[in-house]
Amino acid sequence: MTRRTFLAASAALPASAAGAAGKVRTGILGVQHGHLRGKLQAMFASPKYEVVSFCEPDRATREAFIAGWQWDRAPRWVSMDALLGDPTLDLIVFEGEVRDAIPWGTKIIEAGKHLHLEKPPTNELEPFRALVELARKRGKKIQLGYMWRFHQGVQAALDAYRKGWLGEVFMIRATINSDRGPEQRAVEARYPGGSMFELGGHVVDRVVAFLGKPRKVNRWLRHDTGEPDDLKDNTLAVLEYEKALAILVSSAKMGGSGGHRSFEVIGTDGTFFIQPMEPAPVMKVFMRAARGPYRAGWQQIELPPQPRYIGDMNELASAILEDRPLKDSYDHELILQETLLRASGEID
Repeated sequence: MTRRTFLAASAALPASAAGAAGKVRTGILGVQHGHLRGKLQAMFASPKYEVVSFCEPDRATREAFIAGWQWDRAPRWVSMDALLGDPTLDLIVFEGEVRDAIPWGTKIIEAGKHLHLEKPPTNELEPFRALVELARKRGKKIQLGYMWRFHQGVQAALDAYRKGWLGEVFMIRATINSDRGPEQRAVEARYPGGSMFELGGHVVDRVVAFLGKPRKVNRWLRHDTGEPDDLKDNTLAVLEYEKALAILVSSAKMGGSGGHRSFEVIGTDGTFFIQPMEPAPVMKVFMRAARGPYRAGWQQIELPPQPRYIGDMNELASAILEDRPLKDSYDHELILQETLLRASGEID
């Protein structure tokens, strides 16, 4: 199978619909998180968005963000009260610290806005459940910022699984390592799950999309490097299902970690193995018999670059403009959060 053949076949995979007339007027609350610039790039490039205003209560954080500003249009800064009280805003994107996500996210929903919430949203379950249920009750979208929801390779594997081409999926393996410096290590060390809490949600999210809620979650959260801190920098979670296991690894001191990240789905009739995940993924596929665009046996498919955030922001805007549900439901977000907290040692 050639890359061109795969791209043609993948056009049949689930995709967000075209946006209706109008734009989603958007405010940004918090500019601390490193993912914000990529999301702004996606929104500025989209005809579906109008980024109206920014709010960052911390002056030093705000000044550092301004110093790194890279676009022609200057950010318009407003107070939190002005942001939340703007009746013309449809959506607020939260990109602040974990400790602020639930209280500020609650204010956003109470103000009648849709919410995009950076991951991980909190190290607690019940406050997050309350936020999700508030959004459900008020009819507001809530989207979490997990970055592989629209990864073309993962979507292709999920599509093959749902069509039955992989037979019985009995194992998923995923690795999402990093190479953290002292400043980021200090941030991640605030939580007992360490690297698993900070990054593991990206892979937990996709495992839940395949297999749902696990019967049991096992975890190993260790500090195994010589770094002078107590960050859990070598972590492993094993999610147990009735007839499947998911093995998830996240470590914080690996050179070249970006190219090492991987996602693998193993079934009785077919396997998908994606590595690297970014920027231009390579997908290896095995099928016992030809299925859809895939021939029997092993084949390697080189995917095009996978820019982050474009799929997420496009789907959110379309869902708001067309008044339809997001593909990852309120219940999905709740199962994901519970599973992540169990994998991170926050709850048993």
